[in-house]
Amino acid sequence: MDRKLIVKRMLHSKFFMTGAIVAVFVVLVSVFSPLLANFDPTTNSLMGRLLPPGSDGHILGTDQLGRDIFSRLLLGSRYSLAISASVVATSAAIGTFLGLVSGYFGGKVDTLIMRISEIFLSIPQLILAIAIMAMLGTSIVNLLMVLIITSWTQYCKLVRNNVLVQKNMDYVHASQVMGAGKLHIMLTQIFPNVTTSLLIMISQQIGQIIMVEASLSFLGLGIQQPTPSWGNMIADGRTYLTTAPWMVIAPGAALMITVLAFNFLGDGLRDVFDPKRT
Repeated sequence: MDRKLIVKRMLHSKFFMTGAIVAVFVVLVSVFSPLLANFDPTTNSLMGRLLPPGSDGHILGTDQLGRDIFSRLLLGSRYSLAISASVVATSAAIGTFLGLVSGYFGGKVDTLIMRISEIFLSIPQLILAIAIMAMLGTSIVNLLMVLIITSWTQYCKLVRNNVLVQKNMDYVHASQVMGAGKLHIMLTQIFPNVTTSLLIMISQQIGQIIMVEASLSFLGLGIQQPTPSWGNMIADGRTYLTTAPWMVIAPGAALMITVLAFNFLGDGLRDVFDPKRT
């Protein structure tokens, strides 16, 4: 597809532009959070507990231990985005490789990989993640492992289905006749033709992983205190919902906006790369 046409579609896509602007803003805020935070996010101050937004320089108020919510929100964004990016990159690499192998070689290899992926897909991601975390214990390393284990299957299925179509194309048959190796065909000819679908799924799954991580942290199975996470901040604030609602509203709004931004970005990319559009 022509680059000028892609740029034109991006600029005219409300979903893409909204998602891209907000997502870039969230990433920039996360990267520069140490410069933006005006308080230590882990320091307790019982004399300043449950201060409303705007009090004593606390932009979003303080929590039950007197910790600045704005600073904790910024640090929590770094953990959420870093975990999500790590999980998406690793699971996309694993799923893409297995999908290429499964779709291209077929036969017993395809059957084995697909049966394994279907086992994981048959169980809701959050339930499977809760079960594994309960067995392994709570740590960031275990959290990363769990999210990768429960995420690679979507990429595998997507790539495998695309490869089944692409491997019957004339350009693949021509390469085979000319003596090109299987690995060469998979990586240099078939793979470039499935990257569009991968980009769309990656942008959408970033928001999904952020939500799953927040859910696990809310349940006490993800990032542990005193390290801030949007999920455990919401969990802390639910007890004070009627007396200090800002404890829930701030991380809840940040989580909602971030997830929506990446979902909009994915929907916008799908519209931009849709060959049926004129």
